[in-house]
Amino acid sequence: MTFQIIDFESCASIKVVGVGGAGGNAINRMVQSGMHGVEFVAVNTDSQDLEVSAADHCLCIGESVTRGLGAGAKPEIGRQSIEEDREKVAEKLADTDLVFITAGMGGGTGTGAAPVVAQIAKEEGALTVGIVTEPFQFEGFPRMRNAQAGIAELQEHVDTLIVIKNQRLLQVCSRDTTLEEAFAKADEVLLQATRGIADLITIPGMINLDFNDVRTVITEGGDAIIGVGAHRGEGRALEAAKKAIKSPLIEEISIDGAKGALINISAGANLTLYEANEAASIIQEAAGSEANIIFGTVIDESMVDELRVTVIATGFHLNKDGKF
Repeated sequence: MTFQIIDFESCASIKVVGVGGAGGNAINRMVQSGMHGVEFVAVNTDSQDLEVSAADHCLCIGESVTRGLGAGAKPEIGRQSIEEDREKVAEKLADTDLVFITAGMGGGTGTGAAPVVAQIAKEEGALTVGIVTEPFQFEGFPRMRNAQAGIAELQEHVDTLIVIKNQRLLQVCSRDTTLEEAFAKADEVLLQATRGIADLITIPGMINLDFNDVRTVITEGGDAIIGVGAHRGEGRALEAAKKAIKSPLIEEISIDGAKGALINISAGANLTLYEANEAASIIQEAAGSEANIIFGTVIDESMVDELRVTVIATGFHLNKDGKF
């Protein structure tokens, strides 16, 4: 086991691209959370949304098509808009090592444009990770149908794809949860997935990873699942790891059979080597001996007594219905 100090001057170039309204909302939450070491790019057909974006760079696409008024829930308009401004997007993604593409699938801009953004990122030589949401069932069948078609297309252009099924968030919402709070929870999951990977590269910890460590698991990782668990007090590492592999966000499958897994163990400066080993061992056992497990720690001074485990397990395969 090697301990090293990160040279921040040599850190990988990481960008998070939020496509459409939901992608833009996710970026705003990431910025508010204090996530650093990455650049944020908002891509939208709705100029009003971009005016209130917290992103470092805002790109209004397809202005000759939509006049900045949005894609009207039509994926074909989203695609036409991004094709019109491919060069503008390519310019922003040039010389980037890792690109996260986040979007809510089912609407117009996210569904139609996100796959093309992924294609552009790959053409620019970036390792590309898609982290998208699938609609709640109450949003209707047409939106779900659009989402599944968009996810299938996105799948073709990313190294790894994480699909968050909003419907599963109902398991962690009470009956009193408002609609606004429910969508905020979806944004929070997009944040956790993105941060779970990016922080391993950008934030120093007791056990540090570099970009190539992450590349090993992400490259051609296929479909992935995410689990997040947190616990305070005695036995926090064990309990957080157990919660992560039994997270409501994970499908009705175990992570057994994963080809690879990234494990992010985040805690305050009181994190012990024993705790890191305990959490990683629980996940290694669940994933199986053949899985390529890469784990790192992140020291977050704001986490006084809490320990959080984020697991991104790769190498699964979604069928046409979006199921494993």
